[in-house]
Amino acid sequence: MSPTVHIVGAGLLGTSLGLALRRSGWAVSLSDRDPAAQRLAADLGAGTLGWPASTPDLVVIAVPPSAFEAVAAEIGRLGLDATVTDLCSVKSVIAEAIERVGLADRFVGGHPMAGRERSGPHGAQADLFDGRPWVLCPTSSVSVERVNTVTEMVTECGAQPVQMTAAAHDAAVARVSHAPQVVASLLAAQLVDADPQQLELAGQGVRDTVRIAASDSSLWSQILAANAGPVADVLTGLDSELQGMIALLRKIESAASKSDKSINQETDSSLVTRAVEESLERGRAGHGLIPGKHGAPAVAYEVVPVVIPDEPGALARLFVAAGEAGVNIEDISIEHSPGQPVGLVELSVVPGVSPDLIRALTGLGWSVH
Repeated sequence: MSPTVHIVGAGLLGTSLGLALRRSGWAVSLSDRDPAAQRLAADLGAGTLGWPASTPDLVVIAVPPSAFEAVAAEIGRLGLDATVTDLCSVKSVIAEAIERVGLADRFVGGHPMAGRERSGPHGAQADLFDGRPWVLCPTSSVSVERVNTVTEMVTECGAQPVQMTAAAHDAAVARVSHAPQVVASLLAAQLVDADPQQLELAGQGVRDTVRIAASDSSLWSQILAANAGPVADVLTGLDSELQGMIALLRKIESAASKSDKSINQETDSSLVTRAVEESLERGRAGHGLIPGKHGAPAVAYEVVPVVIPDEPGALARLFVAAGEAGVNIEDISIEHSPGQPVGLVELSVVPGVSPDLIRALTGLGWSVH
């Protein structure tokens, strides 16, 4: 029989967790200090309202870092012998709080590496955790049985459990999650004072780069405060890279403004331009280290650009055509043409199959480039 689970917090992650476990047939109940969020999560099918009559096997704390200790203390006062885990994206401060409230012998820290730029139960998805890493940080005093209970929950959600220490986790997420959020937000902030005519030219580059800047700023300020040191370390390294790039670009600007184009100046300019290229190549190398689907090594996909009309059903027809050609779409991006009733869809496919896809789509009248 599956463990019974109670989720405290009916936000994006808590509600998604409930949906994922209910999908697998688990008995889930949930509570939230916001009655509206609690009701919506229940109406979506994430669990039954309120604490269950009998002690659940597992309690999941799905609240922001600032609210964690108060919730954990309340669970401690209830005297439940349930295994406790959480979904917070920081782990060191959570481990310290767990020690203070006396729940270390039953706590397995957790952090699913999944999320959306939308917050609240209305953004929840049952498949949010599918194929995603889920970090587990057991305390030194928790039993193997309790770790196994949380691990079972993680795998039932379709995620991949990964055990780490709290300190290792915080250093890792500072690099791959928290610092990228800061960079996206600060870059998006540069658009606030932009000329509207400049924004009309916004293409997929800026849209992709700043997408997560739409995330909940209140929640992220808490996350950054709870992991301030590791995030500051990553941003210090980035600042060094930025200062280096700024210096190189200023040298190019200065050389271009001089009327005397001596051989030495041309040589120096070439060296500076090469240094810029080397910096960008370092970025390409870093990008290539990001794992591909399901944690497999990254694959250099072939891209098939297709012009698509901006009308209902067009994207569905394109996917059906690719499926009938026997080609799996590995990734997709869509760029809308400013002022035009069409867009450009870039279909990423495994190497070697693009000729078949191009022939099939062209034969059906699609404009393939």
